[in-house]
Amino acid sequence: MAPSAMTRGNHWTKSLSDVQPVSYWLDDPGKPHPEPALTGAETCDLLVVGGGYSGLWTALIAKERDPGRDVVLVEGREVGWAASGRNGGFCAASLTHGLANGLTRWPDEIRKLEELGARNLDEIEAAVARYSLDCDFERSGEIDVATEPHQAAELRAWHEELEREGLADGVEFLDTEAVREQVDSPTFLAGLHDRRGVAMLHPAKLAWGLKRACLELGVRVYEHTPALRLKPYGAGMAVRTPYGSIRARRVALGTNIFPNLVKRVRSYTVPVYDYALMTEPLTADQLASIGWKNRQGLGDSANQFHYFRLSADNRILWGGYDAIYSYGGRVRAEYDDRPETYAKLAGHFFTCFPQLEGLRFTHAWGGAIDTCSRFSAFFGTAHQGKVAYAAGYTGLGVGATRFGADVMLDLLAGERTERTELEMARKKPLPFPPEPLAWTGIALTKWSLARADSHGGRRNLWLKTMDKLGLGFDS
Repeated sequence: MAPSAMTRGNHWTKSLSDVQPVSYWLDDPGKPHPEPALTGAETCDLLVVGGGYSGLWTALIAKERDPGRDVVLVEGREVGWAASGRNGGFCAASLTHGLANGLTRWPDEIRKLEELGARNLDEIEAAVARYSLDCDFERSGEIDVATEPHQAAELRAWHEELEREGLADGVEFLDTEAVREQVDSPTFLAGLHDRRGVAMLHPAKLAWGLKRACLELGVRVYEHTPALRLKPYGAGMAVRTPYGSIRARRVALGTNIFPNLVKRVRSYTVPVYDYALMTEPLTADQLASIGWKNRQGLGDSANQFHYFRLSADNRILWGGYDAIYSYGGRVRAEYDDRPETYAKLAGHFFTCFPQLEGLRFTHAWGGAIDTCSRFSAFFGTAHQGKVAYAAGYTGLGVGATRFGADVMLDLLAGERTERTELEMARKKPLPFPPEPLAWTGIALTKWSLARADSHGGRRNLWLKTMDKLGLGFDS
């Protein structure tokens, strides 16, 4: 490395000198106290396992559908402590991890999927108002930005395809001048602006607000209560916990990346570690230097992409790029902190926004998300329909988990609905192979994606084969 590059790298890492290795969202003095752990025996109509968005929405909607239903939710640690309290706070309407992924996989259903996704986002916004969820909800939209010439050409071609398909409503192509008028970075060459399909929010506050709403509706919530074992019991199911047990007529599993109590589901997901930085609040002059008056979320168009947004107090969250998979799919607390990735992200940040030189980062964190081979959620039942599960959201679960909750409740009720009739709901992705094939395949895919980014977007034979098989690994 040239001395100038080394100096620049050292300069960037100085911005991390005071960083705290904890999620900014969870580092909040207003964080609610956890509910007591379950001790003894409980019975209920519906048991929800998991205190992230998936479980919280399931418990809440179950009570909305039937206020008399007896609902219990158990969480192994504290509500919102994992992916739901560590993500970027992008609440997207898309149920398919973006329109491109949905159009490729379910072309015959994409209009219905887009309609259901837009309705789902509207219902989230309505729930935020109905339950007074103090989560900094802003329906500000999102811009996908191009930072390389081939990405700009691809964004323009994609917008033209959306117009031909009649799917471009609310989506606008921005040339260099137009995108830099929205947010000013010397690296931005073009953008695709989705004006209505994404909201920004405070992810941990959403989880805490949903917990409060559940409690107010009569859901019994037990934290520090991991579900250890699931088995049939009479006409229902029984779940064992460290200090007790629960008998339930029906069970909904919202554990996502953590080992599913239905063991055959585990091969469909792998854990991917994602990392993010949060800056100190920008001054008025710093904010003016980059514009960003409309507070949209942003993401770049590379295979190894960054996502970034403003918080309510005008900090910049900067995350993504590295997607780390450990051999054997291990999920460990020590993987949540990765200084080498933080240094890399800091360098990328100041390349994007050189006018913010001198800004410092206050928080840096990581955590596991669950990904599946089709990048978007899958659903199913077990034990003769008495257990339902949803998993595989691949980092876009802030909004889609509410839809997944509806699907699980439909399945548990044995109802045929417009949701359960979707091919997306009826069919599962291909499972990941056992080790060492999973690690080898993921490593080769990551290498190929990075190579495509540096070679004008050209996909090699491996990526083309994965495309044909409908497989992949997302950054």
